[in-house]
Amino acid sequence: MRAFRRETVLYGLALIVGLAVRFAALEALPLTDTEAKWALQALGIANGTRPPLGSSPAYVLLTSILFFTYGGASNALARLMPALAGSGLVLVPVLFRQRLKPRAALILAFVIALEPGLVALSRQAGSSIPTITFALAAWGFWEQRRMSWTGICAGLALLSGSALWVGLLGLIVTWAIWQPFARGGQAPVQDQPKRPERRERLEALWFALATMALVGTLFVLAPSGISSWLSGLPEYIRGWARASNIPAGLMAFSLAAYQPLGVILALVAAIRGWVQGGHRVRLLTIWMVVSLLLSLFYPDRQITDLGWTLIPLWALASLEVARSLNVRPEERREVLGTMALSFVILAFIWLNFLGLTQFSGLPDQAQARTWLIFGSFFLLVMSLLLVAVGWSARIARFGAIWGLVAAAAVYSFAATMGAAGLRQMPDAVDMWRPGGTLPESDLLLASVHNMSDWSDLNVNAQPVTIVGISSPALEWLFHEQTVIVQDAVSPTEAAPMVVAVNRDDPVLAPRYRGQSFVWRRTPLWEQTGIGNWLDWATFHQLPQQSEMIILWVRNDLFLDARPEP
Repeated sequence: MRAFRRETVLYGLALIVGLAVRFAALEALPLTDTEAKWALQALGIANGTRPPLGSSPAYVLLTSILFFTYGGASNALARLMPALAGSGLVLVPVLFRQRLKPRAALILAFVIALEPGLVALSRQAGSSIPTITFALAAWGFWEQRRMSWTGICAGLALLSGSALWVGLLGLIVTWAIWQPFARGGQAPVQDQPKRPERRERLEALWFALATMALVGTLFVLAPSGISSWLSGLPEYIRGWARASNIPAGLMAFSLAAYQPLGVILALVAAIRGWVQGGHRVRLLTIWMVVSLLLSLFYPDRQITDLGWTLIPLWALASLEVARSLNVRPEERREVLGTMALSFVILAFIWLNFLGLTQFSGLPDQAQARTWLIFGSFFLLVMSLLLVAVGWSARIARFGAIWGLVAAAAVYSFAATMGAAGLRQMPDAVDMWRPGGTLPESDLLLASVHNMSDWSDLNVNAQPVTIVGISSPALEWLFHEQTVIVQDAVSPTEAAPMVVAVNRDDPVLAPRYRGQSFVWRRTPLWEQTGIGNWLDWATFHQLPQQSEMIILWVRNDLFLDARPEP
């Protein structure tokens, strides 16, 4: 299919934007329990301790190479592979230009570069985003009949964990539902890729097996990795028997909260496609609905499971935006003016909504703001009707769409900054960051380093004993020191520093001095009302449960406990 002018440059620009958003301040936020579980396995491999591997050997083994090469571990290195994979996802639409058409594929590349959910997944240690990237890349290379790359990406996808089976199940169900439409002649032959020959399929298979053998065993240095990937499917199946604390309604709400533009445009494109009989839109709609339903009805659901739903959702939205690019030269002024008017009115509505949710004045003033919001909506509708009558319905439609796109793009960019952790507000709750927040982890680590430095002139000299706390994030926080994990305090031992949950421990209190820290804040999703959700929509505030821990330091490590020289 013929490329349009500067297509390669624009894809390069989308990649640069994606890299910038994913790599900015990658070290800043501490690793959560979900992230630290995988990072600790990679650190163990790098240190030669051979820990048991979970269902994501690709992430663990490739990240262990980074730790070993760098000579240590850090938050940025733990997130480097997902950030690279998420940046690579920006270029995957190139492989589907024939299915999506060039303009829509390019728009989708820019959307992926800045999409809040996909950016958040790309900045988290784990295999969620590498799975999506490798699986879609394998599919795209298969359609391009580049079998060596198909096998490599397929092998990496199989080594990436249980998230693969979520996506594969969605694709299989979509394919099964689509068969009656395909047999009914809904899919034109010219849009269907040629079926690879047997020789090509064998080439892809051999490359996939070779990739799994080399990466899955870390070039024969970690043989257990080749078998651990098989645990991904049982892990996913076990999730159907476990209950999550994430309500299904919260999953649906997160789409409206983080992807409002994508939801609106995808619905418009889906309705248009089903009415007009477009096979491309129908297939994407089925995929989007199937992926969404699988995420909603999965008992062990997490917000991050929506990653697979975002791909068809934004593909549909990109098709709708591409249709709105066909503005004639003589219409551009009018469309631009209508877009500016729509943007200003929508911004005014949002500012009044913010003022209303945070309002604590007289009821008459709150009522006035409410009427302003409804009046602004009425003004917007009447303005578009006047444009349609005075100029044309085409200008009104394009101006309204681009005004909505401009307003929602500003909102989405702010959501991306929040989901990526680049815009931090006190006590803010982000849905795309599982496991809660660790508000005082930096303060806890600094206290441990200071006490170790004062006692032995080395910030990492003193070991830390963790008692009665099951938290991979806490172990990762002290990964540069010797960490000992125990179920209870031994009265015969005198560990230099102990992290525990008991404030009045009779064993520790006589010999130690303690300081409390807020270790973790977990959102109370199931105890939120309408007022709480309004607070979240404006400033991302929700009721949270705080978990306190105590840092106990042995008395003789303090400066005032030492004898005078």
